[in-house]
Amino acid sequence: MLLRSGVGKLLLVSVSSLNRHAVATRDDVGIPKAHCLKKHFSLIFPECHVDAKVLLYDASSEEEILSGNPDFVLDCIDNIDTKVALLAACVRRGLKVLSATGAGARADPTRIRLADLRESTNDPLSRAVRHRLRKDYGIEGGIPVVFSLEKPKVKLLPFQGPSGEEENPSDYQIVPGFRVRIIPVLGTIPAIFGQVMASYVVTQLAGFQVQTEPVVNLDVDHYQMLHQRLIEHEESLYGTAMDVQVDLEEVRYVAKELWHGRSAREQVAKDVGRGMWRAVNELMLVRWDQTKPASVTNLILLKFKEADEHEARTLDHIREEEPDFFERVMSTLQQAKADFGFLNL
Repeated sequence: MLLRSGVGKLLLVSVSSLNRHAVATRDDVGIPKAHCLKKHFSLIFPECHVDAKVLLYDASSEEEILSGNPDFVLDCIDNIDTKVALLAACVRRGLKVLSATGAGARADPTRIRLADLRESTNDPLSRAVRHRLRKDYGIEGGIPVVFSLEKPKVKLLPFQGPSGEEENPSDYQIVPGFRVRIIPVLGTIPAIFGQVMASYVVTQLAGFQVQTEPVVNLDVDHYQMLHQRLIEHEESLYGTAMDVQVDLEEVRYVAKELWHGRSAREQVAKDVGRGMWRAVNELMLVRWDQTKPASVTNLILLKFKEADEHEARTLDHIREEEPDFFERVMSTLQQAKADFGFLNL
């Protein structure tokens, strides 16, 4: 899809997985995947410059693969050591990178998401990559990933050799360190992962901003709690809740779509899954501008102590003392105005 969208230069690097890509035929058995793709791509877009390398990424091949200042690096590796090393190299070189996590043992395409690596849940590969990046390279996040919210349904299959009996997988390894036994893969899911990645890259290159659905694992009880907490706070502070102009559905929008279930002062996710459930118990909705009603375009999420500090200051003070924070909140609230049609009034 990158090719069909007009991308004019591609570097393909691969050593395996001929069985799971869309253009392979029986005649391509024995041909490296990268070469097979290059041949097919030349029939679609002959003007595109396609370079194919049958190569495994490691420290010795880093310069050959990552030199030339690529606009984007797409990581589809399923070996943890290689994957972590590539992602760390991209961060070190300041390259934009998008990583695909585990597509194996999934069957529900509607649960595929794109988010920061910090926010990927229910994915053992993401968990392992996060741990290794933090431990070995001090990288906490900042890498977008495509992942599935669906829990893997099966584990590694037993390896059966030509005799039909279970054998030692390492006896059949071609590339050292790569597993031979595999998690069962439904062929449609990796293909959809690829489509999501292509869409992300094309929109990024075009400068077209797409608001992806935030990964927020909250339920209706959490939104009801936030709504009730807002009403009680308004009554305590102003003596009435008459200026609360949001219902439960609008609270859901503000908490999930605008602030992604975290304090407006947090630029990145620190808690996911059950951790987010615990974190939201320490949050409340408060007015950004205390002179205006508590509406969908004037509410921010803050921790209790942050809310007290916020309400002790004016917006002019915040603008002067914390201009970056002020601009970030104003930009987010502008998004709410656009989503609810206020900019057209």
